[in-house]
Amino acid sequence: MRFSSSVLGLVAAASMASATCSARSAAAASVDKSSMAAASADRNSAAAASAGKSSVAAASVDKSSSAKSTAAKSAANSGIKGFNQGAFYLNQQALKQADFAYEFNKAKNLPGTSGWNSARLYTMIQWGTASDVIEAIPAAIETQTTLLLGLWVSGSTAAITNELAALEAAITKYGTDFTDLVVGISVGSEDLYRDAQGDPTNAGTSAQYLIDCISKVRSTIAGGALSAAPVGHVDTYDSFFNSSNTAVIQAVDWLGFDGYPFWEKANANSIGDAHERFYDGYNKTLALAGGKPVYVTETGWPVSGDTENQAVASPENARIYWQDIACSLINSGINLWWYSLQESQYGTANPDFGIYGAGDLGTLSPQYELSC
Repeated sequence: MRFSSSVLGLVAAASMASATCSARSAAAASVDKSSMAAASADRNSAAAASAGKSSVAAASVDKSSSAKSTAAKSAANSGIKGFNQGAFYLNQQALKQADFAYEFNKAKNLPGTSGWNSARLYTMIQWGTASDVIEAIPAAIETQTTLLLGLWVSGSTAAITNELAALEAAITKYGTDFTDLVVGISVGSEDLYRDAQGDPTNAGTSAQYLIDCISKVRSTIAGGALSAAPVGHVDTYDSFFNSSNTAVIQAVDWLGFDGYPFWEKANANSIGDAHERFYDGYNKTLALAGGKPVYVTETGWPVSGDTENQAVASPENARIYWQDIACSLINSGINLWWYSLQESQYGTANPDFGIYGAGDLGTLSPQYELSC
């Protein structure tokens, strides 16, 4: 498995909040590695539309198909560089606009490297609310940070409803100041991976339900300022490799690859094996994509924490991984969202994947060199 202690803490928080639809949706705030499972019988209820609604549904499909065609043209890799952005700290305290802006500005001023001006979100919803717009949006506008939006769809059929409500509210409130910063939309994150784990306390979604959510997103953005935004899904390569999930690949404009050699305990996973482990997964995903772009939506190596098989967490190994993987992706112009800028804050992550350790980002130096 690929879960750090901080991630597992976030999963626990999501589980405690599962009594309410709002918290289920917001649980995505921090991590795509939160594992949630469960294919409920009502997943395909949206497909049971009455005959009287068929003509409306057909119109919606036509609009979605048109938007999909347009979006696919803008989905190509363009060398975007950014970080995965959680919505709350390890103590469950929500990030506010000033907190998001502080992190976005820090990312733009990394020593030894430049151009890190994008953030990948896991949810559109402000942590601790039902459907309020996440305050990362005004922070991105303030700092001119581009956004790979995320909509959390696991755990409840209300999740996608709340996410779409927040997305529409953001468009209405912030207009093109917001939409001009959007480089793509991810519907879900590792939902197929979690669904395959079969843990009823950690819900993923079935491929068909995920496709239904993708269709809802396309219908929502059709004809508006985000109609050309490329729509994708983020998951692990083995999830995409599963033939039962092939239809998801067909339904999106791009695929997001999450790859962590550190966690591949069933294989040789020392830092010396990391290049082979990472590119084995990436290239398999690329082959499955059928010519569609594949973004690297999560990868990194921890600076501290427990050893996993042959994988040792250390600043020295994190530096090697950065120079090998981050630099090769940058040189290839592949869209990249690194995990992560800072993981330990108001708590200690184990392992800790952060470039920066705990403390005030404005006063800290990186835990390893970032030049290529």
